[in-house]
Amino acid sequence: MREMDFSLTMYAEICKALQLHKVVTVQRYLSNVLESPCLVLRHDVDRDSKNALAMAKLEYEYGIQSTYYFRYPNTFNREIMEQIANLGHEIGYHYEVLDKAGGDCHKAIALFQKELEIFRASFPVKTVCMHGNPLTKWDGRDIWSLFDFHDFGILGEAFLSCSDIPIYLTDTGRNWNGNNNFKDKLPAENRNKNFRNTVDVIRFLNSNKDNIIYLNCHPERWGPGPWGWTKAFMRDHLFNFCKKALKLFRSGSMERF
Repeated sequence: MREMDFSLTMYAEICKALQLHKVVTVQRYLSNVLESPCLVLRHDVDRDSKNALAMAKLEYEYGIQSTYYFRYPNTFNREIMEQIANLGHEIGYHYEVLDKAGGDCHKAIALFQKELEIFRASFPVKTVCMHGNPLTKWDGRDIWSLFDFHDFGILGEAFLSCSDIPIYLTDTGRNWNGNNNFKDKLPAENRNKNFRNTVDVIRFLNSNKDNIIYLNCHPERWGPGPWGWTKAFMRDHLFNFCKKALKLFRSGSMERF
């Protein structure tokens, strides 16, 4: 393969590897009607809904259905979301209410209900996923220590309800090894693969069709065309620099106590 890593053409190579697997949405995995093994495919639409549409169309060409989690209001684009839903993909809510509420769980749950209703005015949202902002000190999943997402008609939370999956692969930080990854983690995350690039991930997918795998790819990272790739490359490296600086600052702050 000579495609540039983290390009949409490289993601097409991932789609080819996924042909060996039973690819399912988060909702379908949690519905308890499947026989394993399967591969759960999820996308956190953090910054670029247009890239999400391009990725969704590509998956459709390969007969793949996946889950797309949109933030509100950052990437909430009803027209694009409808197009993605019409391709057979699941639309979910990428909540970040604890950050918005400054860590107040009671304010956060009220905001969660309000934003969920906005989503459900157009889409039958059954699963949700925490957005992990590395710049804040809160973990959005903590609200579920006080509240129950089932009370809102939610089938599952993409982290908490999938923690039994033994292999979790995510492109967070523009790599597959967990570097610069603050919050996009599962308790059972498999960190021992030592992937150098996406080609290694594809080889892994090709040789592990009998395992249950959870794959998360962020659409803004897989920009279509040269400019899309360049923009994502520059943004990712800037964010990674900021994450490293923040990590050093936090560790220095802790050493002073």
